[in-house]
Amino acid sequence: MAIVGCDVGGTFTDLMALDPRTGDIKLAKVPSTTDNQARGVLEALAAVGSDASAVDLFIHGTTVTTNALLERKLARCGLITTRGFRDILELGRRTRPTPYGLTGTFVPIIPRDLRLEVTERMDAQGQAVTPLDATDVEAAARELLAQGVEAVVIHFLHSYANPAHERRAAEIVRALWPNSYVTVGHEIVAEQREYERGVTAAVNGSIQPVLSRYVRRLREGLAERGLARDLLVMQGNGGTASAEVVAQTPVQTVMSGPASGVIAASYLAHAAGRLNVVTYDMGGTSTDVALIRDGQPLVSAEIELEYAMPLHIPMVDVHTVGAGGGSIASVNEAGLLLVGPQSAGAYPGPICFGRGGNRITITDANLLLGRLDKERLLAVNETVSLETIRSLMEEQIARPLGLSVEAAAEAVVRVANDRMAGAVRMVTLARGLDPRDFCLIAFGGAGPLHAAALARELAIPEVLVPPRPGLTNALGCLVADLRQDVVRTINCPLDRLADGGIAEILEGQIAQARVVLGSQEGIIERYRVLHSADMQFAGQSHVLSVALPAVDIGRDALRDLFRHAYFDRFQVDLPEIEPVLVSLRTAVIGERAPLPISAFLPKAPAARTEEAIGGHRRVWFDGGFFDTPVYRREMLPIGAVIDGPAILAQLDTTIVIEPQDSGRVDECGNIIISLARALQ
Repeated sequence: MAIVGCDVGGTFTDLMALDPRTGDIKLAKVPSTTDNQARGVLEALAAVGSDASAVDLFIHGTTVTTNALLERKLARCGLITTRGFRDILELGRRTRPTPYGLTGTFVPIIPRDLRLEVTERMDAQGQAVTPLDATDVEAAARELLAQGVEAVVIHFLHSYANPAHERRAAEIVRALWPNSYVTVGHEIVAEQREYERGVTAAVNGSIQPVLSRYVRRLREGLAERGLARDLLVMQGNGGTASAEVVAQTPVQTVMSGPASGVIAASYLAHAAGRLNVVTYDMGGTSTDVALIRDGQPLVSAEIELEYAMPLHIPMVDVHTVGAGGGSIASVNEAGLLLVGPQSAGAYPGPICFGRGGNRITITDANLLLGRLDKERLLAVNETVSLETIRSLMEEQIARPLGLSVEAAAEAVVRVANDRMAGAVRMVTLARGLDPRDFCLIAFGGAGPLHAAALARELAIPEVLVPPRPGLTNALGCLVADLRQDVVRTINCPLDRLADGGIAEILEGQIAQARVVLGSQEGIIERYRVLHSADMQFAGQSHVLSVALPAVDIGRDALRDLFRHAYFDRFQVDLPEIEPVLVSLRTAVIGERAPLPISAFLPKAPAARTEEAIGGHRRVWFDGGFFDTPVYRREMLPIGAVIDGPAILAQLDTTIVIEPQDSGRVDECGNIIISLARALQ
């Protein structure tokens, strides 16, 4: 029986099929089908020749929900809320789309005419101030149905403290609603801050029909091909859940794709003995960077997907910039070279893909610099000559900048590298961390092309390139454990907290998460539990998350943990102010059987490194061409050392080792690039 991991990206759909008994692994990389992602998934499965009836486990990472949000291709959704609070989604936190200007627009997820108010009110302690008017709720539901609303969100003030009114309203609405698209706010986020909680619930309701239809199409397609097992879907928190669970809470799948890459990087870095890592995932449309400290990916519950769209659910903390292989380069009216965020995407794609693209992209620039082999590009529809690409580079970039074609191509790559370096600085220097203390793990189809230059810019001394960089997100699906997160608002000063109260709450949250994971007991080998506390000093508005070492932690120990964490972060000690316990969080992780790293080792390596050389070509580095050997990576033996300049070619990516740098193949099949000229 096979285990399949499949990730859908903006340009390619990647799939890995592993036979655990033999260790054989099959790979597929096909163009994403943006009109219906399910079709691309089925095409990838067919490409590896796997029989769906022989698949024991299918884990899927999707961009359906993320794309729907960013492109605002959402279902028509309504909101039923507490009287006087229909505008909370627009009032927000008094911020502006453009912080230093008066321009910018903002369109809320749910339009104002579909946000209806009903009579009810809870206070912050969970006491009913105004009873729920059932007649109001029924009338609101009927009005939304009359306006053609497909999904509805019920979001009442302070429902985290007492959800009784939301539960009763949900009963009334579900009795009238023609489908299952009813989102109840406290079931998505059970914590304070009505704006963030409301936006998260509104996002869930708006994308629920979109993801539900997609999952149904995919499950039907897989079932027609013989898949008898349930489909697992990657979540933004780095864990998986059953298709049934995510169909009810689709907001959990936002940033599913980037999260799977970080999980794969964590797995590979741990196997290679690297516990502190910056992950660098450069695909066709964007670049995602994240941080792994002490072997654990950083997870945050305060991520803003875009302006005024805060999602208060646990997600792997990924920073994204619009710089991918398909990012378009241009010269603006001021004569400045710009790269991205506009992308050629999968269609029409870069010029060299021959799908009708006619604007210079990062991929086209790398091809002109000799770093890519025109004959080995994936998913090329029609051959485009280098002369055509050179001519367009001359017209669009080189002539306006007064540069040669090669210098213009190099400038495109350098500007792109600068944007991506800025993203890495956001997850390291902006948090008080020194990039020199980390290893850069580069993946995605384009990541290994730029990794050495990026590391040099940031003074990172070492780059790790995994065995299958272009399929790493699919690997993340393959190795991901199941995960369920639970949170509860406490909002109580520590000195007023009852002894034993923390343990009681955490144990209850463990039980709640175990119930959700119970349907997948057959594939879970063991459970791992993580607890954390969101805390702040009295009077503050922002919280600091503190990891809890045990369930039965006392008030004094929790106070000490918070004070140490606060001092580490801000270098300030405030002994005169009492800490406040804002929320308690629990993550229950159902660990699956580990995937053997031996599956990625070279199957038939050469006896000597030199035998892996497949040819030479001229490659541009630092203002000039170098005669550069091109190695076939799959033939490099364990322990091989490659001095730069060198190109390492494989099916899913191309790795660049710059002059004076060197690479070696480690025991796990990774390429470890040591930089000779990292900035100090």
